[in-house]
Amino acid sequence: MFPIVNPFSTAPLFVSLTGGMSDEQIRRQALKGCIYGFSILLVFLLLGARISDFFGISVPGIRVAGGLIIAAVGFRMLFPRPKMPGEVAVPPQSLEIAFAPIAMPSLAGPGSISVILAGATRIRSFPVEDLPAIYAGIAAGLAITFVIAFIVLRGASSLVTLLGHHGIDAMTRIFGFLLMCISMEFLLGGIAEFYGIAR
Repeated sequence: MFPIVNPFSTAPLFVSLTGGMSDEQIRRQALKGCIYGFSILLVFLLLGARISDFFGISVPGIRVAGGLIIAAVGFRMLFPRPKMPGEVAVPPQSLEIAFAPIAMPSLAGPGSISVILAGATRIRSFPVEDLPAIYAGIAAGLAITFVIAFIVLRGASSLVTLLGHHGIDAMTRIFGFLLMCISMEFLLGGIAEFYGIAR
């Protein structure tokens, strides 16, 4: 999940949006954004199987769709479009940015939701007695991911100063390449599983 959540790519956005805020407000926005992002993915983890059943979505379909979405996210990270001057405005201090755009779509975006949704549907193939441990393990992994995300966002100003915009750009492109690899695994696995079921 960490390359997909990718708090490093959110760090420059977070810095620009919190430029007029106090240190306490920055800490609170980072904490709330990570809590919101964790809650969104946890809901899809727990209800993902029911959502797929309700809409009649198969596991191979979810894997292929998730792979396409992750590929699109990774492609944008590898080849970002140039930002126009003044594209991101600094909001007033009273403006809440924790849910949007920090939690969604920056941290808990379509790619991470697709991965969680695909994983939730595949969990049903495991024995029932193993499900509590599996859900607890995935939830713990999500929690660790968002704890790291909070640390990154909390120190985003220092991180941008340390790495510079070129360092952040290089790290984002590396994560973009990893996402492209993950997306290919999703696509190939979904297609293979679909034709395996068809046979």
